[in-house]
Amino acid sequence: MLISEDKLKDLLVDSEYIKESDFEMTRKEAAGKEVSLQRLLVEKGLVKDENLGRIVADETGYEYADLKKANVDEITIGMLHYIPEVVAYSQRAIVFDEDNEAVKVATSNPENYEFFKLLEKKAGKEVEVFYATPFDMDQALKRYRGDLLAEMKDIIQELEDPQTDEGENIVKLVDLILEYAHSNMASDIHIEPLSEFTIIRFRIDGILHKVADYPKKLHNRVVSRIKIMSKLRTDEKAAAQDGKFQYQTTGGDLDIRVSIMPTTEGENAVLRLLMQKGKRFTIGDLGLLEHDLKKLKAAAKKPHGMIIVVGPTGSGKTTTLYSVLQMLNDRSVNIMTIEDPTEYNMEGIQQTQVNPAKDITFPKGLKSIVRQDPDIIMVGEIRDEETVDMALNSAMTGHLVLSTMHANDAATTFPRFLEMGAEPFLVASSLNVSIAQRLTRTICEECKKSYSITKEELAVLKQEDFLAKVLKKVAEKENLKDINFYKGEGCKFCNGTGYDGRTAIFEVLEVTEGIRGSIVQRASADAIKKKAIEEGMTTMIHDGLTKALRGITTFEEIVRATKS
Repeated sequence: MLISEDKLKDLLVDSEYIKESDFEMTRKEAAGKEVSLQRLLVEKGLVKDENLGRIVADETGYEYADLKKANVDEITIGMLHYIPEVVAYSQRAIVFDEDNEAVKVATSNPENYEFFKLLEKKAGKEVEVFYATPFDMDQALKRYRGDLLAEMKDIIQELEDPQTDEGENIVKLVDLILEYAHSNMASDIHIEPLSEFTIIRFRIDGILHKVADYPKKLHNRVVSRIKIMSKLRTDEKAAAQDGKFQYQTTGGDLDIRVSIMPTTEGENAVLRLLMQKGKRFTIGDLGLLEHDLKKLKAAAKKPHGMIIVVGPTGSGKTTTLYSVLQMLNDRSVNIMTIEDPTEYNMEGIQQTQVNPAKDITFPKGLKSIVRQDPDIIMVGEIRDEETVDMALNSAMTGHLVLSTMHANDAATTFPRFLEMGAEPFLVASSLNVSIAQRLTRTICEECKKSYSITKEELAVLKQEDFLAKVLKKVAEKENLKDINFYKGEGCKFCNGTGYDGRTAIFEVLEVTEGIRGSIVQRASADAIKKKAIEEGMTTMIHDGLTKALRGITTFEEIVRATKS
């Protein structure tokens, strides 16, 4: 072993990367599952992979290799000329760069001296060994599988041949679609029949991208395969069906939710990909500005009351709630949830999924949870009068309640509660904070460039007077004399898109005495919003433009996300 678990514990705990209790809990889990402790620490979000790599490399005297930034072509060359795929997997080593003097090898097992000697003979030059984390190695080794998209297209071409074993190749095709989606970090797969062919699209960073298409004659077989995996009826083609299945990829196990919907051109299939092992969401990673983060932490530390997160479907509301739960997750409190669906499994939290067939609904589930002596309750969504009444009363009677709701902005939350039959005094007394949010794509750090405001952006600002005024205020607050935005030029790391990942823009409305008075008086959403701004609330557009000026996202993304 390169470094003992006890030594790793000392390094991480002393550096305050991790709590001792979290380390020990993860060590026990890793031993029980017979998996790498380092990998599990990263998967659970207890320490960033790069930080872990640098700590181990420094301690052991090896240089650290960040394979996320390695040249894909060099890795491919290394596979072809030096280390075949099977050997790369078994020896946990890849060539990621070379020059006239040496071959650079990244490995999570740098003490594998015999292998490196053999490699030196084969390469005819010195081998320089770099340390890479087990997690980073797994991600890099995926590249050894070659071009999954090319494999998909080859199978589709084979399926057009009448002599081909269609059944076996349909199974391969569906497996490759799932693998390719996971390797591209897609959240959803869309399989959409058109008049003559079917297209496959992946949702990556919130945007749908066409990936491939195949002849229409194959469509029913592909959908049937998905139905079989999901335990749905293959003979039912005129009704909508929902199902789920688990799928194992090289990068981890997935829970896949399936929705089949009949259309005029055939059955449309949408698959939602969720990692089985819940990611450890932290409030600090959400992207809240400093003063808004302080408000949310203060609300979460109160022993009772409600935190409500609002926004459209797919705006990251559940992720925000999970991050709060993760902060609060402690053995001294009982945390329970009722969700539809349970998106991530969180250790130490009792999670229940809505199941109408078993008579488990939001109101009935919440009623049962209250009898379980909870300290903190999460209700996946408030959507009816009965759930509103129970959630507010729970918040009033000594529980901290977290939930979501569909509303355009933070201030609209309060009239929405009243529309669902809640009493104004109960809403005013129960709510601690209302958070509205939208998701925006973040600029790729590898190809990010600053630029002066363009004519097109000036034209938008002239048409949107409010936008121009907010931009001026933000620039003054950021102490900027000139207005410069940022964009990604497109590179290999972002597949030419200029974007890599997503963040959220927020509007955090703290329920102060002044806001409570407005709620009790049944003030309109506009009046409540005006009052909140007077008390210092940062609006969503203000938050977004701040992030655009700081180079986190683009002006175009902010305009797109806040159009509504």
